[in-house]
Amino acid sequence: MAKIYNDISGMLLLDKPSGITSFKVVHKIKKMLKVKKVGHCGTLDPAATGLLIVLVGKATKIQDKFMKKDKVYISSFLLGTVTNTGDLEGNIVYQKYFLDILDIDIKKIKNAAKNFTGELYQVPPMYSALKHKGKKLYEFARRGIEVERKSKKIVINEFEVISYFNDIVNVRVSCSSGTYIRALAQDFGNFLGCGATVKTLRREYIDTFDVKNALKYEDCDDVNKIIENMISLDIYK
Repeated sequence: MAKIYNDISGMLLLDKPSGITSFKVVHKIKKMLKVKKVGHCGTLDPAATGLLIVLVGKATKIQDKFMKKDKVYISSFLLGTVTNTGDLEGNIVYQKYFLDILDIDIKKIKNAAKNFTGELYQVPPMYSALKHKGKKLYEFARRGIEVERKSKKIVINEFEVISYFNDIVNVRVSCSSGTYIRALAQDFGNFLGCGATVKTLRREYIDTFDVKNALKYEDCDDVNKIIENMISLDIYK
């Protein structure tokens, strides 16, 4: 008979791979531990990778505590391309060739980045889990329905341009909870006059929690490794 871990509570740091949803990660942990309550603290898009905080058992009661924490992402923006989802998972709706005509270079990109720090207002993308009338926005988007969204205040603590090559800008962004990197890429591309979409996205940090200390998703097939890597809830009381 399979062992049931009804009384287990705690937090797991997981490194989500590309190609699966955050929900699938939660479902996996729930299935392995056979517990009723498992949740996560901040959705990652299926194509995105990186840190996902998973709460188990009574630890789910402090979900809001971590949902509101600042986050750090490494991302690559593809300039000259706009998609309906804000990343390469979607359909291309616009492409601008010959970016050199716009004189876009690393200096211009770094100067543009200075306009994307501090308090900003961002319109959430249609392809997001944000709810409207009880349904997630992406449910409307998949039916071809555009819903009016209000802009909301976000904070970009740091927008570091790492490199620029072959129309790809590599950036590191430290931001407040609720920031959509896909929307940031689109706004950044619009500012440059060429449009942009997210090519890759990886979450490095949630508050002080580092993805380097996270359990690999493939290791979740071993229930003992899950339990060994569980962080006690007591230190967050």
